[in-house]
Amino acid sequence: MTQSNVLPDILRIGCAAGFSGDRTDAALPIVRDLIAAGKPSVLMFETLAERTLALAQLALRDDSDAGYEPLLDELLRPVLALCLEHGIRIVSNFGAAHPRGAARRILALAEELGARRPKIAVVEGDDLLDERHRPMLVEALGERLPSQNIVSANAYIGAQPIADALRAGADVVVCGRVADPSLVLGPALAHFGWSMQDWDRLARATMVGHLLECGSQVTGGYFADPGYKDVPDLANVGYPIADIDANGDCTISKPAGTGGRIDGCTVKEQLLYELHDPSAYLTPDVTADISEARVQEVALNQVRLEGVKGHERPATLKVNVCFEAGWFAEAEISYAGARAGARALLAADVIRERLGREAAIRVDLIGVNSVFGDDANEWLNTASAAQLKGLRAARDVRLRLSWQREDRADALRLAREVNALYCAGPAGGGGVRSAIRARLGTVSCLVPRDAVQERFAFVE
Repeated sequence: MTQSNVLPDILRIGCAAGFSGDRTDAALPIVRDLIAAGKPSVLMFETLAERTLALAQLALRDDSDAGYEPLLDELLRPVLALCLEHGIRIVSNFGAAHPRGAARRILALAEELGARRPKIAVVEGDDLLDERHRPMLVEALGERLPSQNIVSANAYIGAQPIADALRAGADVVVCGRVADPSLVLGPALAHFGWSMQDWDRLARATMVGHLLECGSQVTGGYFADPGYKDVPDLANVGYPIADIDANGDCTISKPAGTGGRIDGCTVKEQLLYELHDPSAYLTPDVTADISEARVQEVALNQVRLEGVKGHERPATLKVNVCFEAGWFAEAEISYAGARAGARALLAADVIRERLGREAAIRVDLIGVNSVFGDDANEWLNTASAAQLKGLRAARDVRLRLSWQREDRADALRLAREVNALYCAGPAGGGGVRSAIRARLGTVSCLVPRDAVQERFAFVE
């Protein structure tokens, strides 16, 4: 609960996106709710995943005006003018590989909308791709340093530059690779004025960020399991809002009139999401401990989180290095009717014979065994006679074959061979579809915190 020596102030933060490609209509209900509440508020968009930055770097290579969240206009156009009019700050990592490009686009969008000109800060320092940082990556990765072309190298930086930008008057803060929960901790630091060594409060706000960072996952999205975990009106699921008090504790809710559900189950699922050690969740800002956290339903679709503890932040920062890793090709063909499974297995055998038994070709029978399959085809190679009999008897099968090759032309051979199954394969095959794309690999390492110079700057 709020300590007696701390003002019972509230900061409201709503999260309108949980990844790049999320829905673009979630922000408006949140903004209307924030306006109606009349409290200090922030709108957050979380749009980066582990490889999103590498894809953004590739886009930037092709177009100097690209490299930031491709849905930026769709996300902001419905709400930017409202946020600026009502003093709702916007904080996001949709800058990706080009935060300054995103900032310039937001300035142009505000002008198009007839809104006042926003004061936009960009957070920088996460990008370690230049040659100045190569010796540090060599030392950190050693033999794991990719020999292929490195596409991106980004450190997960923390909340401090976000807080500094907001204290300096930013209406919008555009980040690249900051840790997801830092998008909440930064505004909380700026609003409440906590010390960067106030481990308990930092940890509490960090876990608020962890609850919000995946958007609708905490409000029933990715939770529904009909008849077991029912979620009302999932098609119109509301995205979450957190009321954070000056002690760092929070209440999670969603906009009135939206679908979904918030209860102890949805909150606990998200609270434990991606946590390796609940007593030591490592972030750039703090080590969070939820081993004694309390989750309490306080009203319909309102859940209180308290009891999070904090410990000193790590001395290092995590860095993800993405690199070009050849080409990935896949192709599919359907078989239906009597003995469809047997015909699909024969087709797979034909392709493996044509392309070489030594080639690592993955075989999936979609609808029979694809989710639990593996790249080494262990499920197929070790299947019992009874299991194979069941596979052969399947009556509706989509056969998928895939492989990874260093050379694009070599990778394309798979698509050509599957296409040839129309006439040269088992009976009744149809609906061939194929695709090829450049593959990205990822390695991670830790670097000294003081080797990464995080900062913010205003874009005019």
